[in-house]
Amino acid sequence: MAAQRRNLMQSHQSWTDDLPLCQMCGVGTAPNCVYGPDGKGTQSHSNEDGHLRLRGEDGCFLYGVFNGYDGGGVARFASQYLTAELLLGQLNSSHTDNDVRRILTQAFDVVEKSYFKTIDDALAEKAHLSNYLPPHNENVSFHHSSQSQKVQERLKELEQEVSGGATAVVALILNNKLYIANVGTNRALLCKSSSDGQNQVLQIGRPHSTDNEDELQRLAALGVDSSRVKQAGQIAGQSSTRRLGDYRVKYNYNEMDLLSAAKTRPIIAEPEIHGSQSLDSVTGFLLLMSEGLINALESAHGAEQANQEIVAMVAAELAQQTSLESAAQSVVERVKRLHHDVYVSGRQRATFCSRHEDMTLLIRTLNYPLADGALTPTQGGRIYPVSVPYSNSQSTSKTSVTLSLVMPSQGTLTNGTNTASTLEEGTPTPGSQSPTATLRSTNTQTQSSSSSSGDGSLFRQRGSQAAQPDETGRVPPYVDFSQFYRLWGSDHSDGQSTQGGLGPQ
Repeated sequence: MAAQRRNLMQSHQSWTDDLPLCQMCGVGTAPNCVYGPDGKGTQSHSNEDGHLRLRGEDGCFLYGVFNGYDGGGVARFASQYLTAELLLGQLNSSHTDNDVRRILTQAFDVVEKSYFKTIDDALAEKAHLSNYLPPHNENVSFHHSSQSQKVQERLKELEQEVSGGATAVVALILNNKLYIANVGTNRALLCKSSSDGQNQVLQIGRPHSTDNEDELQRLAALGVDSSRVKQAGQIAGQSSTRRLGDYRVKYNYNEMDLLSAAKTRPIIAEPEIHGSQSLDSVTGFLLLMSEGLINALESAHGAEQANQEIVAMVAAELAQQTSLESAAQSVVERVKRLHHDVYVSGRQRATFCSRHEDMTLLIRTLNYPLADGALTPTQGGRIYPVSVPYSNSQSTSKTSVTLSLVMPSQGTLTNGTNTASTLEEGTPTPGSQSPTATLRSTNTQTQSSSSSSGDGSLFRQRGSQAAQPDETGRVPPYVDFSQFYRLWGSDHSDGQSTQGGLGPQ
């Protein structure tokens, strides 16, 4: 029977195989990591996150990020079956807001019930085999026999098959309205760019966690001691108070000390739905993030500015990357690198950064332009800052100089931090004059006389017209290194003649 159900479920996966992927969306991921004393990281388990990014009919779009734990089975199942419950004709443009809320809530309920049906035979077998082992069976004559060992091995396999759960954050766009359905501790952010270039960051909903006062009140109404829950910080190893799957807290909560007083099932899969948010005339982007990504950033830099910081990273990458997939992956890699750097730094927050869980970021743009990598800077393309270290033999100091071409800005962030590019106000618009070059020193140390002597001009000014190739196909040089060679020779000659040294003779 179990095998038949599994085959049936697998056959249902084909229902959504032909649904097209949304091309206005990009996803970045990174697996979990545990750092060793040497700073090197190792993956402790396979990636358990899941996501979906599909375009349905009648102007309907569905996105989701699923944070799995104790295995990725629930996350995978939910991403497949939620699609089947929402994009196979259940939604259309004639539905009202109340209709959409009802359909979303019903979909989550059906998905969880369908998941438990796939494991009920395994749960029954697990309960049956448990009766053959102490303390359930006083007759332990075969306790050390090969039969007992086989039973224990099978129980371990069954536990691995049925254990695990997932949290989910799902975004639905219908009639150009945004709906967010959240179960657990993932996060949704909406960034709106205003006409004056400011970006407004809005977190949609709060996580269903053990420090959410509304959730604690819900648990208290069921008879649970909410103060103990808040103090414990976790329920069955997870901070979420709503989750998909996890049969342990769904079926055996009466056997758990923390939840034993509950009158009914305290950990639920009912989504909290926010919407509808009109997207008419909205320019910006929507972010769906797994708990692992949020926790990694907050562990490294604190929770106060985490939303603004992640939005600033996304805006910076969208200004540089030519694909949403590359932008999303680059942001995830940035968070991963920040987290690792804090750990190896040994600073105060390093103790919070010894490991991170799987990370997933989904970016859905809303009339937001991407960088055009095919354009040159004067055509509206972008060149971003590079650091040029300077040092010489007469001084041990080093001055890091940032040379950047100021390009048209996508807009600044309200309370945003840690943007990667150096963008100035009053920058030219695409198609106008060439970008203004700016030279900025990142420290205040005085450079040695060898770097500031002479006329201070190592570069000849080019005319307004580009030089034309000669008969050999070469362009006349427009950078004069003669002063550099003279200064370098005088610093390194040690009293010897510089003839035969560097530079043109």
